[in-house]
Amino acid sequence: MGAGEEALPTAASPAKRADARRNEKALLDAAASVFVTDGVDAPVRRIAAEAGVGMGTIYRHFPTRADLVVAVYRHQVDSCAEAGPALLATATSPFAALGQWVTRFVDFLVTKHGLAAAIRDDPDGFAALHAVFLDRLVPVLADILAAARAAGEVTADVTAYQLLRAIGDICAGAERADPDYDARLTVRLLLEGCRR
Repeated sequence: MGAGEEALPTAASPAKRADARRNEKALLDAAASVFVTDGVDAPVRRIAAEAGVGMGTIYRHFPTRADLVVAVYRHQVDSCAEAGPALLATATSPFAALGQWVTRFVDFLVTKHGLAAAIRDDPDGFAALHAVFLDRLVPVLADILAAARAAGEVTADVTAYQLLRAIGDICAGAERADPDYDARLTVRLLLEGCRR
């Protein structure tokens, strides 16, 4: 490089990587939001509009719909996992943190509806995602429950795995078009049943 010439940023430069990560996060947040309202079959143009990017940008990051759905799923799992410690640190009580975390988890489950259909041709991939789900979320919920138990706010017999499964089963009913079924209310009743 000659005198006075500046090095151009490369694809691997830290600024570029940080910018690419921000863009990808914005895409995943937008896709998750659209999936909640329109399901995983929502038009890609809606996701692009929500994210404020062109459709080519989405396809560059996620060549297939299944790639996008899987990335949203992993992003939502990571978001739920990271929220646990923050909620425990800021909520008025461990039980309040539990309620706030469960609300996030329910939002995640709503986002995940249709995942199986989107990646039906890859059962191994689906099994791997389920393993990620359990590996990341069971310990986080176990920590929240341990804090709530130590504060005397929940019964000793409720485990993180059982609670995740129960919430998942409740939310599975939300897929049916039944205006009389409110998964959030049922989950609130479940949490009240866990109170000491």
